[in-house]
Amino acid sequence: MGIVSWKSRVRQIFKNSETSHHPNTESSVVKSFKEQQKKEAAFDMRDRGIRTVPMKSIVGSVGRYQDFDHQFRFKKNHPSERLQRIKDAMRQGRLLKPVELYQIKNEYFVLDGNHRISAAKEFGHDEILAHIVEFIPSKDTLQNFLYRERAEFCDRAQLPAEINLTEVSQYATLLEQISNHQEYLQRETSDQIAFNMAALDWYRTIYRPLCYIIERSRLIDSFPERTVADLYAYITLHHWKQGRKRHYGVDIRKRIEKNMEEFRKKMADLKDVEYPEMKRGITVFILINAQAKKENKLIDRLYELEEVSEIYSVHGDVDLLVKVELTRDLLSSDAEVISQFVHEKVRQLPGINSTNTLIPGFSKIKPPEVDLTNSGKSK
Repeated sequence: MGIVSWKSRVRQIFKNSETSHHPNTESSVVKSFKEQQKKEAAFDMRDRGIRTVPMKSIVGSVGRYQDFDHQFRFKKNHPSERLQRIKDAMRQGRLLKPVELYQIKNEYFVLDGNHRISAAKEFGHDEILAHIVEFIPSKDTLQNFLYRERAEFCDRAQLPAEINLTEVSQYATLLEQISNHQEYLQRETSDQIAFNMAALDWYRTIYRPLCYIIERSRLIDSFPERTVADLYAYITLHHWKQGRKRHYGVDIRKRIEKNMEEFRKKMADLKDVEYPEMKRGITVFILINAQAKKENKLIDRLYELEEVSEIYSVHGDVDLLVKVELTRDLLSSDAEVISQFVHEKVRQLPGINSTNTLIPGFSKIKPPEVDLTNSGKSK
């Protein structure tokens, strides 16, 4: 399943249109892994396992970088029957094995799966499942020092998402919190808790809820060079470890509590009636390619889903456009809620070849017109 925004989809359409009128772009190639590895002195490698990777971050190839143009399209002198077979498989919604990528900083290079990457980029997919081997830069620069700290944190915590800090030594603050939380959980359960399991619980019940509150307070607007993770580290260091009171804004001060575990308990006990703003609606559009002669039955099955508000049969690259209204709570991310709904409720329906999920980045909806000559009723 690819998840893209309306803006990125439109941008992709215009990009394809522009490049089709400029044949010179065909001569450019994707990046070479070996050249980037030498430039960054990145020879220490670590296996990061399997996870989803943004397509826009896949910028090069390990061995076939000269076979593609800058948009990862095969050059005209490299026709490929295999590429066509992979495209057909993607259209039919068949499960393909993860690609294999090398990572240097925030860029990824294809070790195995060049055809799958080329097809996925052509279809406008936003992300792809990949097995990652990361190469750590060794040059002694401030940026690389921070990057190595982040890599060490990732190794120990093994979280499902990356936490990006911009100041050195702050990852140590997070590791200390996880260690303290691990000890707390072990006292509560009288059982041994692995560090990575404690890290996952800390991330879901402490880190992410407080980050959500920080985002909602718009405190980040006052620190344009920092991240929400930076503010989390700063606030919790001063408030929970050093016991210093700071004025972060009413919204944060009301909910932060005097220590980490009390904050966790408060978040777990939240009631919708007490904190209605902690639940948020998500509007999602799902584009569906349906199997021939199964479209009508598929529409009926989709219509039965409570979350589906509108369904349109359309002409073009897709068969159905489905509008979905989802709800996320404080402890869930948009991606988790959307992915769970699409995989568990939509992709399981018979008659679906493939889906593509669009998340509106901005919307402006006209209110219904009011007919003042008809008792004020809307038209």
